[in-house]
Amino acid sequence: MHKILLVEDEENFGSLMKNYLELSRYEVTWAKNGSEAYSIVMQNDFDLCILDVMMPHMDGFTLGEKIKDQKDVPFFFLTAKNQKEDLIKGYEIGADDYLTKPFDTEVLLLKIKALLNRTADVSNLPEQKNEYQFGTFEFSPTSRILRHATGNKKLSPKEAMLLDLLCRYQGEIMPRDVALDSIWKQNDYFTKRSMDVYIGKLRKYLSVDKHLKIETFHQMGFQLMILED
Repeated sequence: MHKILLVEDEENFGSLMKNYLELSRYEVTWAKNGSEAYSIVMQNDFDLCILDVMMPHMDGFTLGEKIKDQKDVPFFFLTAKNQKEDLIKGYEIGADDYLTKPFDTEVLLLKIKALLNRTADVSNLPEQKNEYQFGTFEFSPTSRILRHATGNKKLSPKEAMLLDLLCRYQGEIMPRDVALDSIWKQNDYFTKRSMDVYIGKLRKYLSVDKHLKIETFHQMGFQLMILED
């Protein structure tokens, strides 16, 4: 059973949520304020944290920041507020998702399932190699050196991690969500735009080989392709 930390200060709502999630076959620990939740999460491992925003002792945003600094665990916010500023703040902190009260319980379960599946995908990446050869390039993910007859290029850490993933998935589509979760450790509008920028940089580096292409598959991911004449 997946372990979920539910942080909700409202007694009736928290009790209903805990019972509903347990009926859906999740193991649930319920904390009723931010300080209690922080103590619990530091002493235990969870697969997912669900954080209310407005709470006594420590609000959900502060709690989310503290969790992000100490643990590699996905979390999303529950809130009664539907303001753009709060939404942006939540994603900037590193939330994986955001759910506004009142919400449909089926939507809640779908979001939980999606986040847990995504985490599982990241833990089952194709095996990394010490050296990759593709087209007229050689690439070492450890040294971050991209070698070519026209000259070598030292990639930035994120450029190297992204190219490494593309090489691991060579011949297949590298899922966008897997790249975001394994490299950026979060999946939101801002990190998606950031990854698109890094894909653009890699395309520029590889452009000297006309037989190489990083193909975009809408809403799915990217594929490093070797083209035939």
